[in-house]
Amino acid sequence: MNPHRRAWRPLIMGRRAAIATNHPEATAAGMAMLRQGGNAADAAAAISLALGVAEPHMSGLGGDGFSTVFIAGDSGPGYCYNGSGAAPAAATADRFPEGMADAGPGAVSTPGCLAGIHAMQRAHGKLPWSAVVQPAIALARDGFAATHSLRRFAQAALGRIRADANTAATFLRDGAVPAVGTLITQPRLAATLEAIAEGGADAFYRGALAARLAEDLAAVGAISTAADLAATEGEATAPISITYRGYEVRQSPPNSMGFVLLQELKIVERFDLSKMAEGSAELLHILVEAKKLAFLDRERHASDPKAHPLPLDRLLSDGYAASQAAQIDPARAASIPLRHEMPNDGNTTYFCVVDEEGNAVSAIQSLNSPFGSGVQAPGTGILLNNRMTTWHLDPTHPNALVPGKRVRHTMNAPMILKDGKVWAVLGTPGADNQVQINLQTVVSLVDLGLDPQLVAEAPRWSSSQPGQEANWPHGGNEALTLEGGFPAETVEGLKARGHAIKFVPPLEGPCSIECIRVLENGVRMAGSDPRRDGWAAAY
Repeated sequence: MNPHRRAWRPLIMGRRAAIATNHPEATAAGMAMLRQGGNAADAAAAISLALGVAEPHMSGLGGDGFSTVFIAGDSGPGYCYNGSGAAPAAATADRFPEGMADAGPGAVSTPGCLAGIHAMQRAHGKLPWSAVVQPAIALARDGFAATHSLRRFAQAALGRIRADANTAATFLRDGAVPAVGTLITQPRLAATLEAIAEGGADAFYRGALAARLAEDLAAVGAISTAADLAATEGEATAPISITYRGYEVRQSPPNSMGFVLLQELKIVERFDLSKMAEGSAELLHILVEAKKLAFLDRERHASDPKAHPLPLDRLLSDGYAASQAAQIDPARAASIPLRHEMPNDGNTTYFCVVDEEGNAVSAIQSLNSPFGSGVQAPGTGILLNNRMTTWHLDPTHPNALVPGKRVRHTMNAPMILKDGKVWAVLGTPGADNQVQINLQTVVSLVDLGLDPQLVAEAPRWSSSQPGQEANWPHGGNEALTLEGGFPAETVEGLKARGHAIKFVPPLEGPCSIECIRVLENGVRMAGSDPRRDGWAAAY
């Protein structure tokens, strides 16, 4: 650890509970639940719904999500909740002869986020479901203030927002990106959330609200139907896990790509990273090369396990990790192109909670692209995802489109345990970069001893491989992108090893880490990322 490096934001600390999310309003919603006597599951549900209102460009009722849950005193393997919707029944490959659309109604898949969040809160929460929906209702009814981050993403997605009259009327002002501080109200979404408060996920997927949503989907030309909604359930499973230097790292299982982070950690565990300086070329090289190897297996195997079983026992075994680590040349960067394109989860949001009892939730949710498909369901005010664009149409690919199958997701929700208790909860949005930045975060916490705020603000790298990019023509290159802030000797050391370096300014790299560390004395330390609207709180 560099004793001279400081964080610009304060490290947030409290003895009882901590929250870190990608938006202050969401953090406030979660804290309100804890103050009312709720637990981590209640706070997480309130955060999820509030983010869908106040950070509409990233997630919402029209998207998908995953959560990993730890319940203090439970000796079992833990819990994961899969809130990813399946491909609609009408979504056959021959329906898309020109390929998948990136925006518009043809890109919309059946949303699953609410199913997963409601299942999680119902199983583990203490408060009435109606209570956890109230902050989101108030935000939608009374409005939230447009932030710099929302403006940046709205500018990038201006074409898809303008293409839908309802979306444009809600999120633009006179066809332009709203000024900072502009209040954005969503009365139709508020009414939808009121129905959800009363009827839960069942109202959304099978009740009167589901009928209205199905009418909306048909009206805009999406192919999901009332039957697709009715078939959607939040799936409860056990997490997958490994040990890393004596810590247990848990992850969301496939169709999440959480296994890629575990595979990266298994590889780098073969190297003594604690002896490598923070931000050094020696350290970055090992991490980047491990990422390249794990991403090759990601492309070979990542899918819905019900349709395409994954060999996780082998991929996460000590023997396989050793054989992969042996391929890394400490002095030379490898070229490892990928055969197929990767999916796009680039616009996502992450949050985490640790409560007074030691319960914890790590959760992530997404619309896929900024503002999803750009299509707003006219009667319900729900902004719809563009998840269909992440399917493959090659029937031999593990991620090939099949009706009723779940698409693979880069979204993952990690958690670290030590001696049967939560040690850290962490995660980030950011497409292919998620498991890369999560790798850097785990190593920084475990091997380098950094606190969460130092981790969140540290300069970061992201690696690209040929064939990695999501959108046609499925490009990708050999670039290693570095944020400003790495020492000159690091840059020169990486170049000497054969890495093709690109640069972005400080704090303009990918992702938005949120992280909580629990100390042995019970203090919860929380850090949030200044690259977006991240905000941490504790008491």
